[in-house]
Amino acid sequence: MRLPEWIKTGNIIGDHGTKQVLRAHGVSTVCEEARCPNRGHCFSKPTATFMILGDSCTRNCGFCSVDSSRPALPDPDEPERVALASKEMGLRYVVITSVTRDDLPDGGAGQFAETVRMVRRHLPEAGIEVLTPDFLGDSDAVKTVVDARPDVFNHNVETVPRLYSRVRPQADYRRSLGVLAAAYREAPSMRLKSGLMVGLGESFEEVVSVMKDLRAAGCSMLTLGQYLRPRKENLPVVEYVRPEVFDRYREAALELGFSFVASSPLVRSSMNAEEMYSTPRA
Repeated sequence: MRLPEWIKTGNIIGDHGTKQVLRAHGVSTVCEEARCPNRGHCFSKPTATFMILGDSCTRNCGFCSVDSSRPALPDPDEPERVALASKEMGLRYVVITSVTRDDLPDGGAGQFAETVRMVRRHLPEAGIEVLTPDFLGDSDAVKTVVDARPDVFNHNVETVPRLYSRVRPQADYRRSLGVLAAAYREAPSMRLKSGLMVGLGESFEEVVSVMKDLRAAGCSMLTLGQYLRPRKENLPVVEYVRPEVFDRYREAALELGFSFVASSPLVRSSMNAEEMYSTPRA
């Protein structure tokens, strides 16, 4: 389908040396690996979402362009490199995500925790958000990450339960809700966040039902954005959801008690994460 006008981002020239800093420290970003349409905007600020544990994923989700192959062993120096890159970029808010590492006993939770600790050491005033995989539902892995005390724990459910077999065939909706609930049990005062893509064939009512499940799991922050096909090998877009529908999603989320909602076509899970975190609690 032809891209509608409300999806187009425009060209942003210059990235304030963001790519050079990332290359110099040998760190990856999900902005580049997942071909995010907002990467020019974010790099120019500058900001970026760091992707740890390599750039090869053990899963093969239908919506994602990250390489799916046998990954390398975790790099013990990676946490400090992420911290040093964050410091050189002058970040006040650091977002850390990863590929899914089902091959590791802890799913990579230890690497998340060490990266949080390293960022705290080098940037003690910065806010930190983690965007984790589901760790195969391992509550001990969730505890490992939560014990490092990030400011925000994020895990995306991505889509409605009915579409999981096509969109996230190696994931499980209830397991993802369980990850969020486990994080809430460990640290009830920590902010929990999740996100969905729309335009994959879901109904409005199904999305609202997911919102209710997320609130029950303890989530107070929510992002909703339009799915965009990153490569021809990925799932096609079923619908380009109009901006006014995103407004309705936002209203529904606020009515359900979410304190922080970002809902528009080009919203992505970690886009403007600092601004979202800085919004006063309701």
